[in-house]
Amino acid sequence: MTDNAYMLLALECARSAAENGEVPIGAIICGPEGCVIATGRNRTIGDTDPTAHAEVVAMRAAARTIDNYRLTGCTVYTTIEPCTMCAGALVNARIARVVYGARDERFGAVDTHFRICDNEVLNHRLQITGGVLAEECRDLMQQFFRERRERP
Repeated sequence: MTDNAYMLLALECARSAAENGEVPIGAIICGPEGCVIATGRNRTIGDTDPTAHAEVVAMRAAARTIDNYRLTGCTVYTTIEPCTMCAGALVNARIARVVYGARDERFGAVDTHFRICDNEVLNHRLQITGGVLAEECRDLMQQFFRERRERP
């Protein structure tokens, strides 16, 4: 499968988040062989958990799937550029590659601010690919927040 095909799966997770009243961010994790081993969507409100971002939810599920907290060789596909918390978790999990859709101008910590995932100071660096289906990912976020502002 291509990066676009995997990102379409992450977008499905993001839509599921929106349907549940959560900020529409979705993530999937592929193992080294390219098989999807976990999915995640934002669940901060539903789980009453500030750490339940899509990437963290997916990493927790992937670690349980492979029975290892190190996700070496895995790729994370996420619809929005990860924040500082998620970027740090990606590094700590030893993810090989992160692919994201739209940049996050306020909180993005992979390319926009901080460059956590490929920072020379850290002992692990990820390959980074940004902008995959960026327009679709951005549109979903913008539509979600537009609808929330329009509610009485």
